[in-house]
Amino acid sequence: MKIAPIIYLIGMLLCILSLFMMVPAFVDWFYGNDDWPAFVGSSFITLFVGAVCFLSNRGIVTEHLELRQAFLLTNSAWISIALFGSLPFMFSQIDMSFTDAIFESTSGITTTGATVINNLDSTSHGILIWRALLQWLGGVGIIVMALAVLPMLSIGGMQLFKTESYETPDKVVPKAASFAAGISLVYLSLTSIWAMMLWLAGMPIFDSIAHAMTTLATGGYSTRSDSLAAFGSSSIEIIVIFGMIVGSLPFVHYLSITKKGFKNLIKDDQVKLFLTLIIFVVFIISIYLSFQDIPYSEALRLAAFNVISIITGTGFGTSDFNNWGGFPTAILLICMFVGGCAGSTTCGLRMARIQVLVANAKAQISKLIRPHAVIVSYYNQKPIPENVAESVMGFFFLYIISFAVIACLLGMLGLDLITALSGAASAIGNVGPGLGDIIGPSGSYQTIPDMGKFFLCAGMILGRLEIFAILVMFSPLFWKN
Repeated sequence: MKIAPIIYLIGMLLCILSLFMMVPAFVDWFYGNDDWPAFVGSSFITLFVGAVCFLSNRGIVTEHLELRQAFLLTNSAWISIALFGSLPFMFSQIDMSFTDAIFESTSGITTTGATVINNLDSTSHGILIWRALLQWLGGVGIIVMALAVLPMLSIGGMQLFKTESYETPDKVVPKAASFAAGISLVYLSLTSIWAMMLWLAGMPIFDSIAHAMTTLATGGYSTRSDSLAAFGSSSIEIIVIFGMIVGSLPFVHYLSITKKGFKNLIKDDQVKLFLTLIIFVVFIISIYLSFQDIPYSEALRLAAFNVISIITGTGFGTSDFNNWGGFPTAILLICMFVGGCAGSTTCGLRMARIQVLVANAKAQISKLIRPHAVIVSYYNQKPIPENVAESVMGFFFLYIISFAVIACLLGMLGLDLITALSGAASAIGNVGPGLGDIIGPSGSYQTIPDMGKFFLCAGMILGRLEIFAILVMFSPLFWKN
């Protein structure tokens, strides 16, 4: 397997990342903060490494990547950006340790939203906007990967969406490159719209831009220690709620709106299930909270924001749901595994896979009743290919095993049961906040042991790259010629 094309493309990505580092440098300079040299220095280091990788392999790059190269590129890209994205955290006045900087950067680029920063209110504008930029870049990268790369790699049932993106006669755009450009334009447009709405709702312009980026990326990094609760505005919460939902729907349908309207979006079974699940869970928890001497209007507001934030994996908070009681806390723990729709900025199991799992379970039950019958499972009114069903089952198995292993490793470090379980679920589901006093909505991951932070980073990468893309590289067959 030729490594030169991988190094060449990683070099290109690092050069682009170095340009984005100049944005927080300018922001810090504009606001009179002293951290701008840290971003300039980080940008030069990243640019130098990227340019060396790019220029040294420029003449020996092939036009097309083979399958193993695509796997290696996918993994290397996310890990490289996480590593170099950590430089500003180490060089700035926030003075993070190597472990904390890697954790914050990995959490950002995977749109997880877990943080080790305890006091965001006194953090420089450059660091705050860099965190938001990492999540925003991770969000658009996730969409393109999920709709253009993972179907080709047949990961976790994502081949279901191979024909729904750009490879059919009824395609929205003809090629993957133009597809990625179209997705990026939609993503940028939606982010701009949400920034404008948040600003008009009373949020300062800096905060509105940062929160728009992390809302559409379903990342959840905030500029305030109290997250969205710091603004105390129901209008802002409603705008963010709809932003989280928009970020959790298949972006490929947004491309087709200009040609076909909202027909594809409305007809998509996973969209229907996603919205139905949100309504059901919000209703159940709001009813429960209303019995805790909370007015129903306030209970509905609390339930709607925090449930949607957890299901979508965004991680914003307006209340410490640890204080709601055991029943809603248990439901929210389960919601950490769910995620949004395939082809969105969310992670987790995702609606499409859940529907395939349910369809496959129904088919198995029917076969028990009628052993000789030919039972066909359907998704979106189309038969589910056998290889897709097997891939989804394999993904589900590995997802649960990975969660269990990470939880056990965290428990071995001395963390309590709730912190270990919710931390593992939050990491692999790319949610952000966990449960309990340590990593709950009112806490941070600062006090987690360094080894635990690396375990959580591994979980974030596993969850974001759909597990198979990482684990396949541990197979000896992958490295054989």
